Amino acid sequence: MPTFQKSCDIHQGYNFKKDIQSPVGYLTALKVGDVTLKADQTVKDPTAPETDMPVVAVLSGAMWELGVTDALYYSGQISVYNKQQAQMLVYKDMSKVDVLLKFAVYAYDPLEKKYFKCLLPTDDAELKGILEKNGADLNISVADDPSAEVQSPENYAFQLGVKPQPSAQVVTVATSFSDKVVKAWGMKVEK
Repeated sequence: MPTFQKSCDIHQGYNFKKDIQSPVGYLTALKVGDVTLKADQTVKDPTAPETDMPVVAVLSGAMWELGVTDALYYSGQISVYNKQQAQMLVYKDMSKVDVLLKFAVYAYDPLEKKYFKCLLPTDDAELKGILEKNGADLNISVADDPSAEVQSPENYAFQLGVKPQPSAQVVTVATSFSDKVVKAWGMKVEK
């Protein structure tokens, strides 16, 4: 079965340069249970580099096996404040594991000579999911020590796995500026 898997350039994500064409990605909104992580890091929008964009996390990777019930996986860097909030989620017993998130992964189209979004919720909608479980543990983690890759602003490695809630949602996957496909994520369950 095909898999969407993109390694993103953390350095390019924080320090966007027009003459570098490596993939970048961002979580632009994230709420886990009752905790909303802040979009407190400002980066450049790859599709409009003169525009600042607030983000929750600068991604180092994103993966989805493209199945309706398959999890979305993210790894990236978060701020000190978000690290503290995410670590508290890891430490406490979570009864609410609902997740709301928005994200975009960007790749460069050498024919069009510009960046495009290669993975995103269709119509830039907020996706509704639940934290994935790894055995008995929830699939969310954050590093104790700051990242050495980009040292300022101080940031921490973070990873998250999100399964879809039982509702019909859609995600767009693209291979170029003009070649896109809309895929289902989650299926509606009748009550």
